[in-house]
Amino acid sequence: VQLQASGGGTVQTGGSLRLSCAASGRSSSGNAMAWFRQAPGKEREFAAAIDWTGERTYYPGAVRGRFTISRDNAKDTVFLQMDSLKPEDTAVYFCASKNSYYSDYVPIRGDAYDYWGQGTLVTVSS
Repeated sequence: VQLQASGGGTVQTGGSLRLSCAASGRSSSGNAMAWFRQAPGKEREFAAAIDWTGERTYYPGAVRGRFTISRDNAKDTVFLQMDSLKPEDTAVYFCASKNSYYSDYVPIRGDAYDYWGQGTLVTVSS
C-alpha cells in the first residue's frame, strides 16, 4: 500500500484545513487508518484514527472536538478535517495504514502501523 498525503498549508489561528490521504497499490478499505503528527523538535504523536467501517473514531484530548477523521472506502481515501486551528497544531502530518483485515482493531501507537505516507506540512500562524 502506498499512501499519498496532501492538503497541508499555512493558515491563521482559528482557521481550517482538510488533509487527504489517498491509498494505492492495494486496497486499504479493510484497514484501520490514522493520522500522526510531528512538530519541530518533538516526538511524533497520535492525532486521529478510524476503523475500517468509518463508524469508530479516536482522538487524543488535544484535538478532540476540533479534528474530524473520515474515510471514503470507494475512493480509498482518508480525510482529516481540522478546525479551530492553533499554533501548537503546527507540524508535519503523516497518514498511516494498519492491516486490520476488516476487524475493529484500531491502534493508536505509531509502531503498530504497517504503511506510512510522506507527510504534509501544516503551519498555523498566530
